[in-house]
Amino acid sequence: VQLVESGGGSVQAGGSLRLSCAASGDTSSRYCMGWVRQAPGKEREGVARINHYETTMYADSVKGRFTISKDSAQNTLHLQMNSLKPSDSAIYYCAAFRGDACNTQAPTNFDYWGQGTQVTVSS
Repeated sequence: VQLVESGGGSVQAGGSLRLSCAASGDTSSRYCMGWVRQAPGKEREGVARINHYETTMYADSVKGRFTISKDSAQNTLHLQMNSLKPSDSAIYYCAAFRGDACNTQAPTNFDYWGQGTQVTVSS
């Protein structure tokens, strides 16, 4: 499956952004899909995941502020980010692996990756 992100950009603290990820290729298989971010000099952090049954999982750092969702008909994954903080600044990657459940893998362990989109939050 191929993944292409869009929707990154710059916003002031407290603002919102919506990221999207268009999937193509083998979209008939079941996937766990998610968002992973990486800031300069920091390790990758699994932000949110959603499985085939639309069960979601979030990092503690974004709970209550970010919402992951998917439109299966459009093969699109979204990440709605509200109440953004400067610490949310990072490159955000859309990612996926085949399977019914997301909790079979670590939050940053995916097989398929997009090219990433930059999110910058200024104070």
